Parts: sequence; C-alpha cells; structure tokens
Amino acid sequence: MKKYVLAIDEGTTSARSIVFDADCAQISCAQYELKQYFPHPAWVEEDPMEIYEKQLKSLSKAVTSAGIGADEIAAIGITNQRETTVVWNKNTGKPVSNAIVWQCRRTAPICEEIEKRGFSGYITDATGLKLDAYFSATKIKWILDNVPGAREEAELGNLLVGTVDTWLIWKLTKGKVHATDMTNASRTMLYNIKTLKWDEKLLEIFGIPRSMLPEVLPSGSVYGTTDVLGAPIPIAGVAGDQQAALFGQCCWNPGEMKNTYGTGCFLLVNTGNTPVKSENGLVTTMAATIGDEKPEYALEGSVFIGGAIVKWLRDRLGVIKNASETEVLAKQAGSSKGVYIVPAFAGLGAPYWDMDARGSFFGVTGATGKAEIVRAAIESIAYQTNDLVLSITADMGSRPLTLKVDGGAAANSFLLQFQADISNVKVAKPANNEATALGAAFLAGLTVGFWKTRREVAVRIATEKEFIPAVDEADRQKMIDGWKTAVNACRTFK
Repeated sequence: MKKYVLAIDEGTTSARSIVFDADCAQISCAQYELKQYFPHPAWVEEDPMEIYEKQLKSLSKAVTSAGIGADEIAAIGITNQRETTVVWNKNTGKPVSNAIVWQCRRTAPICEEIEKRGFSGYITDATGLKLDAYFSATKIKWILDNVPGAREEAELGNLLVGTVDTWLIWKLTKGKVHATDMTNASRTMLYNIKTLKWDEKLLEIFGIPRSMLPEVLPSGSVYGTTDVLGAPIPIAGVAGDQQAALFGQCCWNPGEMKNTYGTGCFLLVNTGNTPVKSENGLVTTMAATIGDEKPEYALEGSVFIGGAIVKWLRDRLGVIKNASETEVLAKQAGSSKGVYIVPAFAGLGAPYWDMDARGSFFGVTGATGKAEIVRAAIESIAYQTNDLVLSITADMGSRPLTLKVDGGAAANSFLLQFQADISNVKVAKPANNEATALGAAFLAGLTVGFWKTRREVAVRIATEKEFIPAVDEADRQKMIDGWKTAVNACRTFK
C-alpha cells in the first residue's frame, strides 16, 4: 500500500528531500549544502553534477531515515530554484559548463543589446517578464556564445537545455524524459504565456535552437518513472519553488497571496485564469495547475537579497554566529535609530529592476552599533517585501488583507511582526513551514490520486501564529518614506 509522497526540494544553496504521509506530516528530511562559485564579481555558478549527486544522496537518506521502502512511495514531486540554467550533451550526459545561477548578472550586457534592438516590449507582452539577466534566456545565449564548441553542437542537435527541474528529471529517468512544467517554462523568457508554447520569435531573438528545449507539461502530470531508490516511482508533480509555495499555501483563489523568505523574497498573488499585466514593476507568471485544469496565472515580485542578508551578516561582517541571534539583537536595539540598509548586492529586483544598483548603508552615526545594523538588515527584508505589496495593491485595485509566509527567515518573529506593521496586513505563519516542498508533494499526490481532492489537503494545513499590525499610520509612513529615500540614493550612486 502506498503510504507516502516524496518531495525533492532543490534550492539555491541546498539539495533536500522530504517524506510526507497522508496527513501531510513530515516523516523525514535530508539536506546537503551546495557549493556556489563566483569566478568574477556578480557571477554565480553551481556544478550540475553536484546538484544531482547531492539530490540523489538526500533522496536515499530521507527514505532510509523514514524507515520505509521505495514501494511505499506513491509519487515524487520536484520543486526547484528557478531560472538557473543547465546545458548538457544528450549523448554523453555531461554538462558543457557549470550552471548559471538565477542570481548571476553576467548577461546584463546581453539585455542591454537586446533592448537597443527594440525587443523589450515584445518580450514583456509574450512572456509577462521584464528583460533582465535574472531569467534563463540570456544565460542560454551566453553559454552558446562563450563555451567553445557549444553553439556548433547545439546546431547539430546534440545539446539539451533546462532549468534544474528538467536536469533532475532527465537524470532520474536515465535520459528518457526531457521535460519541464509550465511554471518553470514561464521563467525562461522564451515561453509565451498566452499561447502556452515556446515562442519562435523569442528563440530567434536570443539565437537558441528549438531542438534544445524540453517538452512543457502541466505542473501536475506524470513526467516519467524513476527507479533510483530500488522500485519504480512516478515523478508526478513539478513546479518552480515559488509557484510550489503558492500551491502549498493553498492560495488557489484570485487575490490570495504568499511571500517566501528564502535566499531572496518572492511574493506571489493568484490572479485566476487571466494573466494580469502589471503597471507597477511586477511580472506575470504561470501558477501551478493539475492535468487538464485551465491555466492559472500569478503576479510576482522578486527580491534578490532577502534571507541572504543574514548569511552576509554572519560570513562577511562577522556580527553574528547564527541566524537566531538576529531576532534577539533586533529587539535589543529597540529601533534602527534611523539606519537603513539597502541590500542591492546583485542589483534591485521588483519593482525597480535596476541592474546597476549596489548595496548601501544610510543614516549611520557614531552611535550606530551591531544591534542597529542587524535590525536594519532584518528590516530591509520587510521593506523590500512591502514594496511588492504596494505594487500588488496598485495592480489589483485593492489591498490584500492577509499575507501567508514561509521560508527560513519566517522563523524570525521580529521580522514577521515588522512586516505586519510596515505593510499593514495580517501575516499568517503556517504550522508547517515547508510550504515549497508541500506544494510539490501536493501536486504529485493529487496527480496520482494519493489525495483525492484539494480540500482533502487544505483541511490539514494549520496556521501556527498570526501577526497583527501594531503601529499607527504616521509612524508607518515615516519609516516607509525613510526607506524610499535610501533606495533612491542607492540607485543614484553607480
């Protein structure tokens, strides 16, 4: 009897696997850290073979730790860091280079060149995205143009490309399946979210052979079967990490919104079966659906440096030894005392889309100490998220009343209370913080009938705590005005 669903959660900094039972309870989890490479300033790479090997290792350990057999697993769901791009030779199975990670800014000049050619408007209209180095298309072009022999091999039909989900599916099925889902495809800047097809004009603009690209399926689909754990298991759910979290938070109705505090911050709001074009710096993207359901869409705002600022505090400044210290120090400070940190370490994402902005400190005085810097750093996560809330409010015509949250930094109660205060919304933290992995598990389990209906999983998702706004409007606006001043100054300094 099938008793479990296994979720692969391949993130930016770790490869994880989690086993869930029919009550959506976590039975086991295994996680291994991934190494990142920074060959030049603002370049970020990872080794695709390490990604697969660490993910395979975590799969085996999660199942062993749970004390279960592979024959008890109903399905595998995959969720992944999006936009990160892998190109490999389909005959040898070897990547032609390191993966270019979503954070990498090396392709900014390609974006500038394409904008000069007048294609940015078409790109946004077809894909819902901004022309930016964040997305996959320019990364593929860079690899083809800069890795010796890559373009020639691609033209001969020997190379395949994919985001990390596609790479894992191909490896787990031993090269039998080259596929992705709609949510990941919609992040490549090559997928037309209206026609639901790879866009031939975009392939021509970026110089990418159609033969490289994977088949695109709904998120809830049977992609193939893997026997790497000793028994055949269907891979039945795939979604980019943020759409998986939206699904895992049960944001299935228009207007429902979640924010994931991960390496970056990613705020998505469900807009239903119609794509909504943002006039306020957001992007339009696909939401996860199952089988032959009507396609669903979301508005998304992406913050490049969210929880990653905590790692920066630890590893670069040395002001903390572990993440849990930030909550204590932030509360100890009492206030930031006018200090603002704009963590534009990789430029600014939504709603600014400023690739040239760089991180900055403002308001520092001789009285500024460690506690104030830590507090300003944590507050910067909430301020950036609030920029997205304001954009969504403008695009949707009404202010959402509740923000569902998840991700590593959601463990910080100071951050969540400050978010409620600065955004004037109720912040709801789930009892199970693994919304991204749960979303992948839900998609896979629902697809194979492990769970029969969405309601069956929704009733099992409990809220652990709610954070209610507790500052007056004048104080809130004063803090927001200070943040806007800091951001504008940061963008002026090039």
